[in-house]
Amino acid sequence: RVEITNAFAVPHAERGDEVAIGKDFNRQMLALHLRANPRETVVGWYATALPDENDPNGEFKCIADTSSLIHEFYAGECDDDPIHLVVDTGLQTDAVALRAYKSTPVCVKGEPLANVFHEIRLALKSSESERICIDRMIGSSSTPEGALATQDESLALRISMEKLLEMLETCSAYVDKVVDGKISADDEVGRDISETLNSVPRIRPEVFDKMFNDSLQDLLMVTYLSNITKTQLTIAEKLNETLGK
Repeated sequence: RVEITNAFAVPHAERGDEVAIGKDFNRQMLALHLRANPRETVVGWYATALPDENDPNGEFKCIADTSSLIHEFYAGECDDDPIHLVVDTGLQTDAVALRAYKSTPVCVKGEPLANVFHEIRLALKSSESERICIDRMIGSSSTPEGALATQDESLALRISMEKLLEMLETCSAYVDKVVDGKISADDEVGRDISETLNSVPRIRPEVFDKMFNDSLQDLLMVTYLSNITKTQLTIAEKLNETLGK
């Protein structure tokens, strides 16, 4: 089992059948990445799917002619066989499809001539914060303006809290019915409720208030600095337009 958690882009140039990879850039980015994530290792590389010029339906191909050359480079960067992750950005299926491959060398008389890529099983998992962000992006895609900068964040918070309260009331009603003997207990549901309750940190109210206020102050500071940066960029843009006339 291999878990892919992070990635960074590495520039490369294709000249016919040759590929020039930014090795120095890759080395520097990896060194910086390992400073923040020392336990992570390189497990492969990723690329986007390319339009298939020979397909009349405009389908995208996941494996390019130069994939073997790039794969060989990352074979020397990984401790194990590298994984080739392909991201289909064509959005033909109204989704960002992901595919993972491993390669097997094709040898003739002991000499490797090419690589054959075999697709492997892939499961996509997202954290709670990632799901919230994606839901926000999907919700704003229905409007031509996208997500409005002035959107009331308190409304979204209230809706989230109402959903949380509704789920808590559902769980509480289920537990009450089990205790009163109105319905039979389900061991799996009981374990899920127990694990959920155990995942909630036990914090005293005064400690929680202090943590919330500290986080709020940090958020306000970031918002303030962001607004200052936007103002400076706007002023710089106007000055450039004025001087350019």
